[in-house]
Parts: sequence; C-alpha cells; structure tokens
Amino acid sequence: MVPTRRYHGTGQDSFFGEFAYQRLLQRHPRHFLVALQRLFDWDAQSEALIRLYKGQGLVGRPPYAPALIFKMLFLSYLYNVSERAMEELADLNLLVKWFLGLAVDEPAPDHSTLTAFKRRFLTGDRWKELQTLFDDMIRQAREHGLQMGELQVLDSVHTQADVNNIKDRDRQDQGGKSRDPEARVVQKGKRKVVQPNGKRTTQEIRYRGYKTHVSVNASTGIVTTVVPAKGNTADNKAFSDLRAHDRSLGLPARAYGGDKAYDDTDIYERLAEEGLDIAITLKRQRTTKKDGNKARWLQLLADPTYQQRVKQRFRVEQPFGIAKHDHGFERCRYLGLARYRIQSFLTFMVVNAKRMVKLLTGITFRPQAKGRRAERVTPVLAATSWA
Repeated sequence: MVPTRRYHGTGQDSFFGEFAYQRLLQRHPRHFLVALQRLFDWDAQSEALIRLYKGQGLVGRPPYAPALIFKMLFLSYLYNVSERAMEELADLNLLVKWFLGLAVDEPAPDHSTLTAFKRRFLTGDRWKELQTLFDDMIRQAREHGLQMGELQVLDSVHTQADVNNIKDRDRQDQGGKSRDPEARVVQKGKRKVVQPNGKRTTQEIRYRGYKTHVSVNASTGIVTTVVPAKGNTADNKAFSDLRAHDRSLGLPARAYGGDKAYDDTDIYERLAEEGLDIAITLKRQRTTKKDGNKARWLQLLADPTYQQRVKQRFRVEQPFGIAKHDHGFERCRYLGLARYRIQSFLTFMVVNAKRMVKLLTGITFRPQAKGRRAERVTPVLAATSWA
C-alpha cells in the first residue's frame, strides 16, 4: 500500500472555508488575487516541492502544503512586505486568506515557516525547483492563449547588497569578514549630484551587489529567462545561458536584441548558427573602421526590420522599473548569491504574473494609468472563460 502524504489542516473544507468566502468573491469577481488563483494551478506544485522536505509529508509532524507556503512567500514579494508583515497580512486580509486556502478562522503560518521554506532551496541544485515554478507559470499562460512575439531583448539589472559600506570597511580593517563576501563591486558610471551646500558635482556611482541577466519577450513584456549572478559578471558572457533557456521554452524567437554590451562577435556567430537575426545596438567602431568588414554592418543598419527591432529595446527596461519601484529589487533582501537567486526568481515571477493577468484578463494589480499613458490591452480570454 502506497503511503499518502499528510498536510497540516487549513479548515478549507469546513463551514469557515470555501462556503464562508462565497459572498466576498461575488462582490469582488475581478480582484487581482481572484484572477491569479483562477488562472494558475498553484496546488499542483506541492508534489514537486514536498520532495525538498526531510519527511516528505510521510513521516513526522504534517507540514503545511508547500504550495500554500510558496504562495505566501510569493505574496510577500507582490505586496513588497517583510515576511513578518506577510504573516499579519495573511491573518487579517480575507482575500489573501482565501487565495492561500486558509479558512476564515484559521491562523496564518508563522513567518519562521517561510524562513525554513527558503532554506530548502539553498543546497546543491535545489534552486532549480524555482526555475521550474518560473517556467511553469509561463507555460500555463501560453496554454491560456498568450502569444509570444519573435523578438527577445537582453539586458541586466543590478541589485545593491544589504551592506553598509562604511561599517563593512571598518569591520574588515579590524580583521573581521565582510558582511556579504560574495557581493562584487558594481560600476554604474558617473552622475551629477547636488551636495548639502547646494553645489553641483559629478560623482562616480560604485557599490557592492549582484546582477540578474534577463531575456524579455518584446511584444508581451514577459521575462522568459532569469540568470542571477555576481555583480561584476559581463553581460555578453551570459548570452549562452539566456539563449539556452529560451530555447528550452520553445519560444518563437527569430531575433535577439540588446544594448552595446552584447555587440560581440561570438554572439553573432551563435545567432547565425541558429538562423536568428541580429537586433543588437552596434558599437561605433563596427561602422567606422577602415576595412572591408564594415560593409556587412552598414547594410544591417540600413535594414528597416533591424531599425524597427532596435527601437523595441526599451521593453526590457519596463520589468526592471517595476521590479525596483514596486517590489524592492533595488536592494537585496538577503545575503549571498544563493539567497539572491531566490529574490531574483520570486521578483520576476511576480512581475510576470502581473503582466500575464493583465494580458489574459485585462485585470491589473493597481489602478491602470489613464490618458496618453494608458496601455490599450485586448484581453486574450473572454470575460467568463477564466472565472
């Protein structure tokens, strides 16, 4: 007889479970969390995630279903709150409770449960379960009818380490270790700043941190690939990993774009081998050098299709802005590359989820911009097909 997995009771089947929420859901049928729950099969993830648990739900005290804890961690990024604040939100907000699968009278899992859950992704290749969750959300959106475009745009985004540089320098001067030894110095160029005395000066922007390389589908704005790395990793060196993962998703990509950091002969050779077009911004020396090789690049610059694709490079900056402004990606939540990887995947899963729900149903997480700034979206799904 095959043993069955046992999970901590949530009261979902009681009177205070689904039945108690019915009137609430009738009043808010187009709430973002309602759409998020209806569109994606969250509970299916428990079977894969439970294998990361020591007892695997078969022996020992029954754990909460992993999907519930993952959703709780996901919401902490969606609402950009700490895990302690997430525990309180899950205990007090009825729609959040419904989304998690908790009965009205059921207390939320303790925030320390989230800490223990994250720890399960830190050893070996266990972080790949996050990659699977990330990919599965994209797969489900495509099954709902979301159409990906032919242009992928590459770029990277920096995240500042959770380190006070002055205190960290003093600590090392006294023979201590750095607070975050894996963080690397990031050079962000020069910027004009105003000093306290009102004088304008030019200051070099340098800090320690990490970097996430991404591939974004230009037509949808969906981040298809995430490669977290140390802050000094060159953009062009991440291309092979980005392309390999995009290929594994079966995307209909026909061209790759990016800024001048991706103007690399090896990248062009890889694209040519796969029959993919170039949409990368060229460095000036490509077209100004005094030899016969520049004819190819001059011809590319004159190509209307290339010109149109290059103009779409800004689409990669939009997820970055949302991640930093709305979801705390400006600064690391945790220490070390392994923990930064968790933050990176969860942040861009949240950014993708907001975008997917909008494209599929027309429902937005926050009120949509109006006037000229408003984006005209025709929902992929009919009003009732996803409900």
